[in-house]
Amino acid sequence: MTGDGPWHVPIHASERHLMLMFVLVVVALVIVTMAAVLVIGFGQRRGRGLKKRFGPEYEHVVLRHKGDADAAEAELGERVKRHGALKERPLSAEAREGYAAQWVSIQAEFIDSPSKAVSDADTLLSRLVEDRGFPPGKDYDDQVAALSVHHSDHVRGYRDLHTTAQNHGTTQEMREAMIRARGLFIAMTAERPAPSGRPHLDHHGHRDPQHRGPGRHHRKGSTTS
Repeated sequence: MTGDGPWHVPIHASERHLMLMFVLVVVALVIVTMAAVLVIGFGQRRGRGLKKRFGPEYEHVVLRHKGDADAAEAELGERVKRHGALKERPLSAEAREGYAAQWVSIQAEFIDSPSKAVSDADTLLSRLVEDRGFPPGKDYDDQVAALSVHHSDHVRGYRDLHTTAQNHGTTQEMREAMIRARGLFIAMTAERPAPSGRPHLDHHGHRDPQHRGPGRHHRKGSTTS
């Protein structure tokens, strides 16, 4: 029945207002929930991207931030933002040979004077890294931050060598520091940058479509894969 019959229940203005408020609250909750899901999803993708890019350095920074992954990812994202566009300068053949000779000399020096050899290796690597276009060694933290963006697999070895050079240690500890630092020396003196195997990502941790890695180029008719 319709109209003012016995089944008609009038809805007062106050009730309509309450119903409208209820609908608005529900809509607002849905919007907030969807936004939260998007933010969480974005954060998770960003975290996975930064883990891929920085490798062991990601865990090192999280540990330094006492397990705060958000703070660690903010720092790593800032590193990419500041140093991601850095272009490494190539070494001349003469400079490469000079560095190689100095490294061999330092290794020989280790036999009689491990402490001095570690200190000299730290100084040599700092100068080599600067010659390749990275920040100067006098700003050690900034230099390491830039290295971590482009050579994340080797930055720990450089950091360990620098710490050992400052604090010394046992002969075995100094020997291990020299061995770990060798990876960065090889990477810095290579004729062509070796592919790191890690994707190039922007400071949000997403794959950078502007970067083309050192992949293989196929000629027409080539069957190489």
